[in-house]
Amino acid sequence: MSERQPIAILSAGVVTAVGLSLAETAASARARLVRLREIAWRDRRFEPFIVGSVPDDGLPPLADALASRGLQYRETRMLRLAQVALEDALGTPEDLASLGIDLEHPLPLLLGLPEQHTTQALDPARFVQRLALQAGLPLDIKASAAVPRGRAAAVMALRTAAARLARGDCRYVLVGGVDSLVDLYVLGTLDMEGRVRTEVNSDGMSPGEGAGFLLLCTAQAVQERGLQPLAWLQGAAAGQEAGHLYAEEEYLGEGLAGAFATLLAESPPASPIGCVYASFNGERYWAREYGVARLRNAEAFDPEHAVEHPAECFGDLGAAHGAVLLALAAEGVAAGYRRSPCLVFAASDHADRAAALITQAPA
Repeated sequence: MSERQPIAILSAGVVTAVGLSLAETAASARARLVRLREIAWRDRRFEPFIVGSVPDDGLPPLADALASRGLQYRETRMLRLAQVALEDALGTPEDLASLGIDLEHPLPLLLGLPEQHTTQALDPARFVQRLALQAGLPLDIKASAAVPRGRAAAVMALRTAAARLARGDCRYVLVGGVDSLVDLYVLGTLDMEGRVRTEVNSDGMSPGEGAGFLLLCTAQAVQERGLQPLAWLQGAAAGQEAGHLYAEEEYLGEGLAGAFATLLAESPPASPIGCVYASFNGERYWAREYGVARLRNAEAFDPEHAVEHPAECFGDLGAAHGAVLLALAAEGVAAGYRRSPCLVFAASDHADRAAALITQAPA
């Protein structure tokens, strides 16, 4: 991607603990509405976990075609979450038909899945197939890919999506992420690692769940079809942090700083960055990492830039986090309450780091 080839974000959809749509989540996050609650499951100190969970009555039931397959609780939850966010992003079958998306012209999906596994890891390819059944969508299964890369996965996928669109491989690409950390095994594992925020552990996260999706196309498609994009993606870049949370190597801050540097070199913003959407989750590690990346690329930022970290409202969304941040940033710059250009970054628990630049209009 480069500044001369912006990609249109046609639409986006989200589900989180503070909203069953992008509009609801964005309004709640803007108002700093926090919806974290105690649940029946208890931590190793026999205190109830405090999580950001989506109300069950806001989710559709599991599709009949999947109900008899003995799916894990977490996978079932993720499929239901994803359906809500997909419907928010894509609208009705008639809306899809107006874009020429149907069984003959299905959508490729690039999907981020969890790094943190429960008792049995999800099968990425099978999950995409099941998601197509659950949501009743014309997904191009062969052209789709799902990767267990955590928070950064959806932001990382933007480069692949842009390359496919630029080559003419497809007319549209769907990018997203879905996860639920509200799983007893995952919660127990994070708790044993000392990563869950409690009354006695301030350096921790509030586990959450959610999903986010963005529908992308080229500027040429926008012009030819007379479309009205939500916002524009000017560029995206990725990096690798050798000294990540689970590594033995020393932390040096190279991964995120490198992703920022690559992004800003390939797609230099027309004006200083006015807003940052960060995948902070309450753990101090991530703020320190951003500080390093920000200092090493200081000339690109407005000294008064805002930093948004909506996990304080809905918890850590795991593999959904990057996609939800992208959607919130697009909504914010489109509505004018977040300054453009807006930098979005997401850092996974392991090595992956990624950043993207979103603007209100094409450069």
